[in-house]
Amino acid sequence: MATKKSKSSNKSAKTKSTKQGTAAKPAKKTELEASKTQTVDKKTTEKKSCFKGFFARKYEEKESILTIFKNHKFYGALLGEIIGTMLLALLLFSLSLMGIASVATYAFAIIAILIAVYAFSGACLNPLITVGMMATRRISVIRGIMYIIAEIIGAWLGWLIFNAFHLAGGETAYDVPTMSALAEGGFWLVTMIELLGAAIIAFFFARALNYKRSVFTFAAVVAGGMALAVVVGYVVSAAFLGLNNNFIFNPAVALMLQIFPTAGESFGEILGGICQALSIYALFPMIGGVVGFYLSDFTAKLSGEE
Repeated sequence: MATKKSKSSNKSAKTKSTKQGTAAKPAKKTELEASKTQTVDKKTTEKKSCFKGFFARKYEEKESILTIFKNHKFYGALLGEIIGTMLLALLLFSLSLMGIASVATYAFAIIAILIAVYAFSGACLNPLITVGMMATRRISVIRGIMYIIAEIIGAWLGWLIFNAFHLAGGETAYDVPTMSALAEGGFWLVTMIELLGAAIIAFFFARALNYKRSVFTFAAVVAGGMALAVVVGYVVSAAFLGLNNNFIFNPAVALMLQIFPTAGESFGEILGGICQALSIYALFPMIGGVVGFYLSDFTAKLSGEE
């Protein structure tokens, strides 16, 4: 009797174990299926959300108006922007006198300037670049505003140095014809040249940020973009529109070139000329800078670039 009971108990244990095994197998399958569906869902969401984080903040979260002025590195960045923009202004003033034939030579000077000041502030050196960096949230608004002020100060110092040497040679004050060319060519022609050149420079700068580990590569890409913008501006303005190469592509430098009218029949005419000059050489180049940065980011997102 004991043996029969033990056999029956063994049979019942076997049947229970087989039932448990059969019950455990579909549980494993369901877990595998769930993991597969999760991976598929992740892939589909990744494909659908290729623009996820497009407008995300790309600078340090701690940076604000309460903390930025406590960092000594910020003042070094401002000084770097002043020095770099001053050197760039001297370069552009000289370039405007020597003509388009010297663009290739001055591209090497641009590379040298960018390499010299890149470690300080990232070498924006141009308000249209700074505005593009702010619009794409690469730098904070307070840092961008302070950079623009530093760039204007640097351009002013470059103007003082260049004009001082110009006056020391017995020449009159240095001036580039701007408003006279506007009368010949029209408002929108000059504006479109500035907008196009600014978009080219900003696009190249945004692409160069991907090579920021190699400073020389970064500087070479930015310098190439600036040289391309100058060549395009020269060809379009001189060959097609007859505007006497009336482009600047840098709002900070443009403010130093006496673009504002100083005489007019009435105060309204003078004010209208000032607004016109600001829109051509400051507002629209900054819009072009934003367009260039967003065009670079949009293309990078579509191509799946991290």
